[in-house]
Amino acid sequence: MASGTIRYWAAAKAAAGTAEETYEAGTLAEALATARTRHTGEFGRVLERCSFLVDERQVGSRSHDTVALPEGGTVDVLPPFAGGAR
Repeated sequence: MASGTIRYWAAAKAAAGTAEETYEAGTLAEALATARTRHTGEFGRVLERCSFLVDERQVGSRSHDTVALPEGGTVDVLPPFAGGAR
């Protein structure tokens, strides 16, 4: 089991009620399951739409239970961002 930091951005930050928190988990799936139990309401629905980075590397379509978390690592939770050129 590793420990590190989860950072929430935009709507994920609002739904979690915090910008960051620690994780103690072996995989991304375990860390997200723990986060879901900490935060209720809209948080679970927001996570379903998010992308994830582990130490600045995209998780992409990989199954979250296959993404190992490193000791001292950082998980970024990125909801879809709106915007762009008009």
